[in-house]
Amino acid sequence: MPYYPPQGGYPPPSGYPQQGGFPPQGGYPPYGAPPQQQFSPQPGYQQPPPGQYPPQGASPYPPQGSRSLYPQQPYQGGPPQPPRPMSNLMGPPMGALMGAPMGGPGYPPAYGTQPPSQVPYGGPPQTPYPTPPSPGYGPSGYAPMDTSMPADELRRAMKGLGTDETALIRVLSHFPATGIAPLKATYQQRHNRSVEKDVASETSSYFKLALTSILRGPLEQDVWLLNNAIKGLGTKESMLNDVLLSRSNADMNIIKQTYQRTYNRSLEADVKGDLSLKTERLFSMVLAATRQEDSAPVLTQSVEADVAEIHRATEARLGTDQITVCAILTNRSDGQLRAIASAYEQRYRLTLETIVGKEFSGHMKQALVQIVRKAVDPAMKEAVALEEAMAGAGTKDELLVSRVVKLHWDRDQVVQVRGAYKHRYGKDLVNRVRGETSGDYMRLLTAMLE
Repeated sequence: MPYYPPQGGYPPPSGYPQQGGFPPQGGYPPYGAPPQQQFSPQPGYQQPPPGQYPPQGASPYPPQGSRSLYPQQPYQGGPPQPPRPMSNLMGPPMGALMGAPMGGPGYPPAYGTQPPSQVPYGGPPQTPYPTPPSPGYGPSGYAPMDTSMPADELRRAMKGLGTDETALIRVLSHFPATGIAPLKATYQQRHNRSVEKDVASETSSYFKLALTSILRGPLEQDVWLLNNAIKGLGTKESMLNDVLLSRSNADMNIIKQTYQRTYNRSLEADVKGDLSLKTERLFSMVLAATRQEDSAPVLTQSVEADVAEIHRATEARLGTDQITVCAILTNRSDGQLRAIASAYEQRYRLTLETIVGKEFSGHMKQALVQIVRKAVDPAMKEAVALEEAMAGAGTKDELLVSRVVKLHWDRDQVVQVRGAYKHRYGKDLVNRVRGETSGDYMRLLTAMLE
């Protein structure tokens, strides 16, 4: 049996120095989950004691530095692991396929080693470097690859009488985010046709929606969702939250530019015209793209000041200073927010999510809770979001499609979210989706999650 170094809580995210005074973030108590005793622990998973999630001080899983060709790491809970290079998000770098040693260029440092960019606590300050755009965002997010075979297979699946839905699912359900633009260009070049138009004409209903959502690629899909959330009567608040909240400054700027180019309208103006009162102020802060970069160090003094400021703006006064809380939660990095959440719970014996839930309401509450959940435990946040799209009378299919499509671009995150869902609800996510959908629509969504 291989030996794994003991796990002492969560390793700090890449670019964040290890902070003294803040223990590993335990996350929040399950939100709306059944009592822990209602289902037995999973094999190989230590059931956490009440109020502690996940278990502290030990992990039954392999260290994060170990990698397989297509790594599928179990759910860890809490803060995310250091992000991999964009080019490796849907598979190994080409060097690995050519026999390059694992742990070389294109791979994160081995478990227990310090990333080169990380400075020990108390060391000289570094200028934060910008967080890069997400995979599939702009020309730098496209991977050079030969897409002639999948393009031809898609054409064969739709040519002539009838459609081979199985082939469409096989090609598109796991196609990498960085390859969507090259695939569409190749299809157009080889067959003088638009693959999106062909798919749209050959399919229907939510199966069509899911396939065309994949073919838009991450950036075009986000921009399309924003327009869909804003146009018409009312605002689809959940879609607006899903696209805009907790985004890097690079992503936010690209989204605004692409929205302007696509619809010849300002995203800021459209969002402002669709929201009201203080919720408009909240999203103005989000759209300003002035968040701390992920590489910014998490400083104890700054964390303590933010904790005190949030307390003064909420529990320590009559009425809530909502703008102050919004300014902190929208402008701090996820690493800073994790430290704030941990420190707030230690000092005041209440979770940050609980305070937000008590002091806010409506769309603003929904948005701020989502920001906190994303920072503290992103896999659990996605698991809860998927369940919310399926819970109650009738499935919210548009929301389910958009969330599954967005999640499936990151195969490692799919594994984490499935583990979080199992831990929270005591059931398998794929089976849950299978029970809420049917036909080719069901087969496509479950394929993306497997």
